[in-house]
Amino acid sequence: MIISKTPYRISFFGGGTDFPKWFKENGGSVLSTSIDKYCYISCRYLPKFFEHNYRFVYSTIEDVKSIDEIKHPAIKGVLQWMKWTDGIEMHHDGDLPARSGLGSSSSFTVGLINALNAMKGKHSSKIDLANDAIFVEQKIIKETVGSQDQIAAAYGGFNRIDFFGENSFSVNPVIMQKNRIEELQNHLLLFFTGISRFSNDIEKSKIANFSVKRDELTRMQQMVPQAIDLLSDPNKNILEFGSLMNDAWHYKKSLSKEVSNQKIDDMYYAALKAGAIGGKLLGAGGGGFFLFFAQPERHSEIKEKLAHLTYVPFKFDFTGSAIVLYQPNGL
Repeated sequence: MIISKTPYRISFFGGGTDFPKWFKENGGSVLSTSIDKYCYISCRYLPKFFEHNYRFVYSTIEDVKSIDEIKHPAIKGVLQWMKWTDGIEMHHDGDLPARSGLGSSSSFTVGLINALNAMKGKHSSKIDLANDAIFVEQKIIKETVGSQDQIAAAYGGFNRIDFFGENSFSVNPVIMQKNRIEELQNHLLLFFTGISRFSNDIEKSKIANFSVKRDELTRMQQMVPQAIDLLSDPNKNILEFGSLMNDAWHYKKSLSKEVSNQKIDDMYYAALKAGAIGGKLLGAGGGGFFLFFAQPERHSEIKEKLAHLTYVPFKFDFTGSAIVLYQPNGL
């Protein structure tokens, strides 16, 4: 039995510039952190006395005889890419809902690759995990996804991720004093809107607009070093981070009409009226999780104003995807 534990992520700035269509020509940068909410993947070799060769338990259950019969695109893509032949049983458990803007799909792919490699006795480096997950999602499954989620899930931590060239990237941890990290964390609130959505169509609409949204994307990319300078200098007012988030949200909304709607806008302005300085929908947009920035003394009022949403307390994570149980011969 093998169990992998892979964090979800929050992206603050630069989302959109991590798509190959953008960064191959313009470079790209994002500022993100992994959080203490996780995707768990357990795998074991399936004994041969079952009628099926493969069993997968996630939001549904699949019992199939061949990989070609698998319906889950990531599971099928990973097993095809790895040329997997052994019978296997896999269970997925997640701390938060899928299709909600926290990079859950990439956390799943990263965690599955990590677990399957461990079953074969292979250690997965962070860079290999990230690159392999990017390849599977973009080339095998052919999802319309960027490249930041896979890296955030594999590496963990609070990082600036830069993209350049064909498929190159660098990961640089943001250096902050411990009390600055705590100060930032204490200003953040996370709410689930109750709206799950498939990001594919939203991301396609953004990509289609890249050529006419160059100024917006460039500005969103420039916010990454600006935010890091702010966080790295304890003498600067942390509230500027919230104002920057507010600017980023308006730029993000301008990339596609699919990012927001009246219901989402009403949530955002209700939070601002209750004391939030800034915020954003995480991921592609259209639903999922709302992240807000506000002074701690205003949190109660914001929670009351958004009582119809699910509040999710969280902390930053610094571990990345890991194997937490390794019993290669266990059943």
